[in-house]
Amino acid sequence: MGYGNSRLTPFGRRLLVDRIVTLGWPVASAAAAVGVSRQTAYRWVRRFRSEGEAGLEDRSSRPHSCPTRLNAEAEQRIVTDRVTEKEGPHLMAGRLGIPRSTIYAVLVRRGMSRLSTLDRTSGIPIRYVKDCPGELVHVDIKKLGRIPDGGGWRVHGMENRGTPHRVGYEFAHSMVDDHSRVAYTEILDHQDATACAEFMLRASQWFATLGFRIDRVMTDNAWAYTSHSFKAMLDTIGATHKRTRPYRPQTNGKVERFHQTLLKGWAYKRPYNSNPERRDALPDFLETYNQTRPHSELAGQSPMTVLVNHLCGKDT
Repeated sequence: MGYGNSRLTPFGRRLLVDRIVTLGWPVASAAAAVGVSRQTAYRWVRRFRSEGEAGLEDRSSRPHSCPTRLNAEAEQRIVTDRVTEKEGPHLMAGRLGIPRSTIYAVLVRRGMSRLSTLDRTSGIPIRYVKDCPGELVHVDIKKLGRIPDGGGWRVHGMENRGTPHRVGYEFAHSMVDDHSRVAYTEILDHQDATACAEFMLRASQWFATLGFRIDRVMTDNAWAYTSHSFKAMLDTIGATHKRTRPYRPQTNGKVERFHQTLLKGWAYKRPYNSNPERRDALPDFLETYNQTRPHSELAGQSPMTVLVNHLCGKDT
């Protein structure tokens, strides 16, 4: 991808090369027409003649070699210290005699830059991303208090809420694809085994419309997910079941994190005057989340963009 002030896109390079190679323009004239130097024009012509159309595409600016990069043995010392001591670069630097900036660069390269991504007991990194959509999906439930007609305390304030309305709860059932982070959510009245199994069927059908099937399903150890009806539904859709370890909710962290976004971006984003009003706002949130909202773990891309790029063979 070109930077903001770049003069030439791949199309502009093709135009420049065509004028020089095909139309016979002088290099200086073709370069001036697109606002670049003669040296730049010669460079693109050389790349085109040696590599063809592929030579006109953007290239990574990463150097082919880095002589000053830390050797493998020193990097392993940093990784081992991170796993065993579970401390930050500022403390590791004094213990290892290596600059903090170097330690941080190694931790970023190894995917260990955040202590929250390490298992508290073993120190092993628990962050991972599967290679293909549907290879693993995360499923979980978020309990939500229903909103009484006319609005609850978020509308009227705690001091004016009067007699509490006991309107009960509803449950957000969510499925998040591990690779693309595409999410599917339904608001149901129950969280029992039947509700979970039926949600699983509808969610798998929705994911199938996107062009992939579900291979594995990760859930916690709630009774509804260990029931015979849920297992039978997984057999029906041809998926295997993977459970989180007890007291390790971070293993299913992608759907846990999605539920935080769901609460901030939909459930508690604004006051609602009724429960149906909040439910009606959910489809718009999901469309924005999947289609346009940039995701920090996807290099600023939306989940659907990552999914489409993978299905079209454009993964980088």
